[in-house]
Amino acid sequence: MRIIPNIWFDGTALEAAEFYAGVFREAAVTKIVTYPEDGLPDFQAHMAGRPLTVDVEIHGRRLSLINAGPEFPPNHSISFLLNFDPSQYDGGADEAIVYLDSVHDALVDGGGGVMMELGEYPHSARYAWIRDRFGVTWQLMLTNPSGEDRPFLTPSFMFGGANQDKAREATDFWISVIDASARGALVEYDHGAVMFTDFRLADEWFAAMDSAVPQDTTFNEGISLLVEAEPGAELDRLWNELSSDPAAEQCGWCKDRFGVSWQVVPENMDELMTRPGAYGTLMGMKKIEAEEF
Repeated sequence: MRIIPNIWFDGTALEAAEFYAGVFREAAVTKIVTYPEDGLPDFQAHMAGRPLTVDVEIHGRRLSLINAGPEFPPNHSISFLLNFDPSQYDGGADEAIVYLDSVHDALVDGGGGVMMELGEYPHSARYAWIRDRFGVTWQLMLTNPSGEDRPFLTPSFMFGGANQDKAREATDFWISVIDASARGALVEYDHGAVMFTDFRLADEWFAAMDSAVPQDTTFNEGISLLVEAEPGAELDRLWNELSSDPAAEQCGWCKDRFGVSWQVVPENMDELMTRPGAYGTLMGMKKIEAEEF
């Protein structure tokens, strides 16, 4: 089982992937899947032959960028936490800070914005929360090298609005549903809300927190989690556990009770999509039934 974060773009997925590949030291565009040349529904006809998804790998973490329309812009309810660990650089903290600052400046350049200014905070000697030109948000943090190792890139959930103070409930639920999952750190406020937690789902690291201030944004399809599962009983179990809104079910997409979007797909999805008429078959499905391709 694998979990791959997906980000929705308004026709700019390839541009964004190439941009990210140029920002980070260890990054590359690894895969491009295109829309079929024909047989698309009317609302997608203009996308024929253009990129459908573009995969980019950043310091070993795969992200899949969906090339679609303006329907679901990403927002800061899910951001990407970047850990700059001095122990990973020959130049130690000095080199980590230089790299952090260069990534910060590159991501903000060209129309990005700042949510929390680059500077010193109680949780990190150097930290910023920013938005890039595509609307994707990033938390850049100089990590304490004496702590436990964590990956460079970690998707991070912020619970607010109708989901205020539900970070513990949601992460407990996901850990119980996804195989090879466990909690890492957990730091709580005095009233029991989550200040910060990180956890593994299918052996991939994620993070979460309850917002300390009111939020007017919440989870949407702009950032979703694609889960590759064995067709049959395992896929059915995940779908039944995760899907809580029948109106949101389409093409393997569903929403859990916290509003987080998931794509539950067979682990052989790439092969299924090479079969004749596969795209049209997929468009007519809610839960994906591999045997119908």
